[in-house]
Amino acid sequence: MAKEFDVVVIGTGPGGYVAAIRASQLGLKTAVIEKRDLGGVCLNIGCIPTKALLKSASTLEHLRHASDYGLKVSDVGVDFPAVIKRSRGVADKMSKGVQFLMKTNKIDVIKGKGVLAGNGSVDIFDDKDKKTDTVKAKHIIIATGARSRELPSLKFDGETVINSEKAMKMEKQPKRMVIVGAGAIGVEFAYFYNTIGTEVTVVELQKTLLPIEDEDIGKELGKIYKKAGMNIITQSSVEKVEKKGKNVIVTVKTPKGEQTIETDVVLSAVGVVGNVEGIGLEKAGVKVEKGSIVVNTETYETDAKGVYAIGDVIGAPWLAHKASHEAVYCVEKIAGMNPQPINYDNIPGCTYCEPQVASVGLTEKAAKEKGYDVKVGKFPFQASGKASASGHTDGFVKVVFDAKYGEWLGCHMIGDTVTEMISEAVLARDLETTGHEVIAAVHPHPTLSEAIMEAAAEAYGEGVHLGTPPKKK
Repeated sequence: MAKEFDVVVIGTGPGGYVAAIRASQLGLKTAVIEKRDLGGVCLNIGCIPTKALLKSASTLEHLRHASDYGLKVSDVGVDFPAVIKRSRGVADKMSKGVQFLMKTNKIDVIKGKGVLAGNGSVDIFDDKDKKTDTVKAKHIIIATGARSRELPSLKFDGETVINSEKAMKMEKQPKRMVIVGAGAIGVEFAYFYNTIGTEVTVVELQKTLLPIEDEDIGKELGKIYKKAGMNIITQSSVEKVEKKGKNVIVTVKTPKGEQTIETDVVLSAVGVVGNVEGIGLEKAGVKVEKGSIVVNTETYETDAKGVYAIGDVIGAPWLAHKASHEAVYCVEKIAGMNPQPINYDNIPGCTYCEPQVASVGLTEKAAKEKGYDVKVGKFPFQASGKASASGHTDGFVKVVFDAKYGEWLGCHMIGDTVTEMISEAVLARDLETTGHEVIAAVHPHPTLSEAIMEAAAEAYGEGVHLGTPPKKK
């Protein structure tokens, strides 16, 4: 007889394992099904190990510039296998942490692939596609996440064309790399590999790097990357990749015509696609549109009664923190509670290259397209005492306010540790804070975060540190 649960979660990424823990906390008998390592993509081959790689790169950069701080450091080099090993160690530690949480919360962990079988049943298959068990549940939560998107012209082969997972586990550092796609994944790997000495070319279809960010952010990052020695090619696409001997020849279509680039490896970082295949969605009556599971966002229930979906598998934004919040909300709804709905207009995005990028809300362009009369303020870190003292003066904070009511429409940052600063804007926007209230809030000096207040003051013509004349009222 199949073992029965109140809640069964398929997948244990930041959506899945959080859903399971919250369900157990609320007294629901819970199980998780995972075919790989606990923690999903984020903990094992995504967010966490890439941040470990980026930390190694930024540390190397600091050591190279030690003389700027009056320090003497010699014989600085890169032990590539050791860098990769440290990253894997960090990932393994986090995965073991999830194992501990499963045990502490008395959650059953079932190894294998979960496939919906209808009528509240989930069949379990091993890595050879042999059915090993069946479990039943009143509520089934699909949290199978997403994987790297594969383009027809860029088929992954693990050697010539690789995905992000392979890029963080390479046995040998490539001398040259072409990165296709300048979203968060692309620019993070570009920073990492360029810093440790790989010759990097970035090819992006849109006008700027990080095209979903405010245009000023993308332009600024492009300037910084070019200064760092990267070859940045925008408004262009990769048409063909050919293996010739030990080299890879990449044909790129640019506004000025085709050009070829000789490289060692191509990293395709053109986004992700939900893991919707092979998990019994059609049999269970779960609707899928454009590669994502369709849900009712008031409950996260699919068209199949008792079957829910959260995280990357239901579409953008593909963010771990978004998945975790959906997990808690979904489970609390199942438990009969009345949780606060998620405000999808106020989910921050963070990119951990150097300088870092963080944003929330509308870009200046989007705000104007929505019909807002806007007040825009920008404060460069070159004018920040703390940034000057720390030696990180690249970047700025840009804020966008509604001129009529003072509503904080958007906040966009590029600079050192700005991913740690964006939460102020998220919380303030949730509390409906106005521009003048941001200016009036006393920010500590010297800090990087006071740049937010300074940018707000610039928007209203009240800034005192840039030497700009006051705006006419």
